[in-house]
Amino acid sequence: MADKAFDVIVIGGGPAGSVCAAALADRGHSVAVLERQEFPRFHIGESMLPYMIGLLERLDLVDAVGKQGYVVKRGGEFIDPTGTKFITPGVYRADFSKQGEGRHSETFQVERAHFDQVLLEKARANGAEVITGAAVRELVMTGDRITGVRYRHDGGEHEVSASFVVDASGRAGTIANRFGLRKTTDDLRMVAIFRHYEGLDERYNPGHEGDIQIGSHADGWVWAIPLSGDKVSVGTVMPRAVFREAAKEDIFAEHIERIPRIVERLAGIRPVSELRVETDYSYHTDEVTGPGWLMAGDAGCFGDPMFSGGTLVAMVTAARAADTITRVLADPNGERALTDEYANFFKTGYDTYVRLIFAFYQSELISAVADASTVVEREKLEMYMVRLLGGDFWSEHNPIAQALRANPAWRTFAPFRPVFGCPVYPELDAADRAEIAGARA
Repeated sequence: MADKAFDVIVIGGGPAGSVCAAALADRGHSVAVLERQEFPRFHIGESMLPYMIGLLERLDLVDAVGKQGYVVKRGGEFIDPTGTKFITPGVYRADFSKQGEGRHSETFQVERAHFDQVLLEKARANGAEVITGAAVRELVMTGDRITGVRYRHDGGEHEVSASFVVDASGRAGTIANRFGLRKTTDDLRMVAIFRHYEGLDERYNPGHEGDIQIGSHADGWVWAIPLSGDKVSVGTVMPRAVFREAAKEDIFAEHIERIPRIVERLAGIRPVSELRVETDYSYHTDEVTGPGWLMAGDAGCFGDPMFSGGTLVAMVTAARAADTITRVLADPNGERALTDEYANFFKTGYDTYVRLIFAFYQSELISAVADASTVVEREKLEMYMVRLLGGDFWSEHNPIAQALRANPAWRTFAPFRPVFGCPVYPELDAADRAEIAGARA
């Protein structure tokens, strides 16, 4: 017999789980969050996109996050000596002020351990029951429906039941692994090596203070992300064939040296963490919903840290998951139609984002921009590019996204019906759509 019953159980207390739980609890639903680790805990993914601020506003989280004193990010710098991967050879800066009226031109660089703690505390403050150190061991099934979970906590075994279960367990993929749903994205089988440093002095920065730097080279790319105080995250990403565990320190140092503009910015820094390695992190599942459950965030798909979109897409899908479950609990007979709509929304955003990553790795981003130039005035191309880099993954009329979606080789999921409509700026998105339709007419 279950120890306790809830409306919703959320597996995982990262950004997706916290946002989903906070939204559900705020609407009066009983929610349990089962997080296997104790917080705060380290996590990769420190650079946020500007659409994140609009999302935080819609979730009533912008004040809680904004007062944390995070580094302000107003753009992203892409260093590409050849111009084959990005728009122009040399240095291209995505200036977030060029998205057009009404969209936020600033966002944050964060230490995820701290950022994730803030979001989890918001879920708790909204009324969710948060249990950290809770390792989910088994899904409870009633027929083909998930109706609860069994987990270990403080040395004891517990069982809780719920009307709905949200898998926000990230790479752990609780439901995906239980049903054998996860598929690796073989063309994006990359390895990341990274660590944190202190002693960053932005006076050495040849670009703009607070910007993320992305530097391309023949064997991958390098990042530099300023964090709170004088800390900075530095990493290098490469194909599996380039990585050698025994030589990771040498590979890391040699790849950083390939980007002199980043080396210039990092003058005088000192390591404050061990060298970490993440491997084979690109995957997806074609089934992200089922009877009594759905996935949010990385539990259902993860592409690559390139372009820093993972946290945004995870939180957007989590917010939509909360909306979907609220409607299902109010109308259980509509569950199948509502969860199908959610699955298509989930896939639309992730598919667009992963296509952007493919275009970078296969040096086709310039071609996508060229294709877009045939349907929109050239002076608007940069606006659409900056929007896309800022998180515009659900807008049907972004011509660069349209060009990316036209390539069948970059399809992430089995065929699905796209669900368009920007979840962050829906009113602006609708106005843009009407303007474009009027111009065509």
